[in-house]
Amino acid sequence: MIGNEFVCRVPIDFIEDKFNLTGLEYFKETLDVVLEPLFDRSVVRVSGYEEKLYGMIHARYIVSARGVKDMRLKYEMGDFGSCPRFYCKGQRTLPVGLSDKWGQSTVKIYCPSCRDVFRPKYRPKLDGAMFGTSFPHLFFMELPMLKPKPPVEKYVPRIHGFRLHESALKPLESSETLTEDIGSTSSPSSFPN
Repeated sequence: MIGNEFVCRVPIDFIEDKFNLTGLEYFKETLDVVLEPLFDRSVVRVSGYEEKLYGMIHARYIVSARGVKDMRLKYEMGDFGSCPRFYCKGQRTLPVGLSDKWGQSTVKIYCPSCRDVFRPKYRPKLDGAMFGTSFPHLFFMELPMLKPKPPVEKYVPRIHGFRLHESALKPLESSETLTEDIGSTSSPSSFPN
């Protein structure tokens, strides 16, 4: 599976526990395939829902006590990558979904330092629902000692060494508004006719 360095292996006993499958679609039809010892998404599928079922079980597993431990190992190894922002200084990231519904978006990475979300470089195919919208926040609630402090430094835009005023960074008005303002002056012309 592309990006399976992001994914934990969900233990069979977790999958076999019917409580963990409550409310999941198609689990009765696809559970036998997912429980196969050699389950692989590249193999021809029986119903087409095996990857989705495993992904939704995975999302539930990683917020369990055992799942958080497994994801901690991957986090500490840097399996999820690092923040691309300069001032985060290579801060390790965690996977996050922008939706809990399957098929809405691919997995993103969340930086706990700047608290921003980025597109991972090499893992665009994994569905974000495999991690859910809550995972990074639950991870740091469970392991607060791993939560980094926000960056002290912040980029300040400058031109020739001078700091720019906030209004200089705002988008300009549309060109239609500018030409209307220029063409309609309310003061009489100072030039003779």
